[in-house]
Amino acid sequence: MNAERAQAMVAQAELDCQKIFAQIEETELYNTRKVLRAFRQHEIAARHFTPTTGYGYDDIGRSALEALFCDVLGCEAALVRPQIASGTHALAIALYGILRPGDALIAGAGKPYDTLEEVIGLAGERGNGSLRDFGVSYRQVELKDGGLDIPAILDALGADGKLVLLQRSRGYDWRSSLSVEEINEAVQAIHRKKADVVVMVDNCYGEFTHREEPKADVLAGSLIKNPGGGLAPTGGYIAGRADCVEKITYRYTSPGVGGEIGSYAGGYQPFFQGLFLAPHTVAQALKTAVLAARALEMAGFSVSPAYDAPRNDIIQAIQFGAPEPLIAFCQAIQANSPVDSFVVPEPWAMPGYQDPVIMAAGTFVSGASIELSADAPIRAPYIAYLQGGLTYAHGKLALMGALEAIL
Repeated sequence: MNAERAQAMVAQAELDCQKIFAQIEETELYNTRKVLRAFRQHEIAARHFTPTTGYGYDDIGRSALEALFCDVLGCEAALVRPQIASGTHALAIALYGILRPGDALIAGAGKPYDTLEEVIGLAGERGNGSLRDFGVSYRQVELKDGGLDIPAILDALGADGKLVLLQRSRGYDWRSSLSVEEINEAVQAIHRKKADVVVMVDNCYGEFTHREEPKADVLAGSLIKNPGGGLAPTGGYIAGRADCVEKITYRYTSPGVGGEIGSYAGGYQPFFQGLFLAPHTVAQALKTAVLAARALEMAGFSVSPAYDAPRNDIIQAIQFGAPEPLIAFCQAIQANSPVDSFVVPEPWAMPGYQDPVIMAAGTFVSGASIELSADAPIRAPYIAYLQGGLTYAHGKLALMGALEAIL
C-alpha cells in the first residue's frame, strides 16, 4: 500500500513541477551552448586527453582544461587539478595561498561548512597547522533575514581584513543558498570599501545552476560535484583573478614553481567530457531536487527551498524532526542506488565533522555529490540534505523508494 501511495504522490508532484522543469531546461541549454563554444574556441582534440608523467611541463591537456574553466566560469586564470582531493582541499589551498600572519579572515555568510572548522582553527587542537596557528584571526558575520548582511560585513573588515569568504550553498544549515546577484552586490560593496580585500566564494554545489557564476576574486570547488558532470573521478578547481590564482599555485606546489608543473598519468578525458556534460547533469540534479521538495512537502515534511522557490545550488534540505525517519530516508536512498545498494548506512564519527554523520552515497565515484546522495549530521532538528542525480529517472525512482520507507 505504501508503494502505491508513494507512486501516486510522486506522479502528482511531477505534474506540479512542469513549469519549474521548463525553466531548468532553458538554463541547461544556455550553459551547454556556453561550454560548447569554449570547446570549439580552444579546438579541443584527442591529443588533450593523453596521460602525462613526471613534472608535466608543457602538459597541453592540463593547460587546455584550465583554459576551458577560465572561459566557462568567466575568470582570468584557473588551477584545475586531479591532485586536489576535495572541495575542502581546494578551499584550504586558496585560504593558505592568500592569507598571511596578521591577516583576518571574515566569514561573511555565517559559520562555514563543518569541514572548514579545523582549517580555520575553530575546532581541533592547536598545532595542527590551522590558520589560527599561523596567526590568522577570524571574524564571523551572521546572515540577516536569510541573506548577506552587507553593512555588517563592511564593518567587520577593520584594518586587518584580508579575505572575505562567502559560502554559496547552504551547507549543513537551514538557510537559503546565496544567489549570484547577492554575491556580486557584496563583492562590489566590499571592493568599494577596501579595494585590496580578496572576496572568495565557496562555489561547491552551485556551478551551472544559473547562467553565470559569481564575479568574485576567487572561486573554488570540487570536480566530483557539479563541474565534473559525474565523470571526473577526482579533483578540484580554483579560479579567479590572475594574481590571486598565482599566489594560490605557490601554495599548491611551491613558490617559484606554481602551476607550471603537475602531470596526470590517468589521462584527462573524463575531466573534459565531464565538463561538457555538466550543464545537463546539473539540470538532472535540479529536477530531482525540485521533485523531492514537492513530494516531501505533500507528505507533510518541511523543505527548503520550496519546489517553486529560486535555487542557487543542487541541495534539497528536508526537516524530519526526529532521527528515525531521517535515518530511514537516507537508508532508502542507499537501497535505491546503483552501487552498494545492499549496504545499510549508519551514523558515524566522520573525520572533519563535529557530530555523527550518516551518508547515503551509492555512487560510481566515491563521495561524488553530483550523483544521487543524501547525508545528515545527527543533530536536532534532524535535517537530511539530498543532492545530485545523474539522471532524473533515477532520482524519481529513488524518491519513490524513500517515500515508501517513511510514509
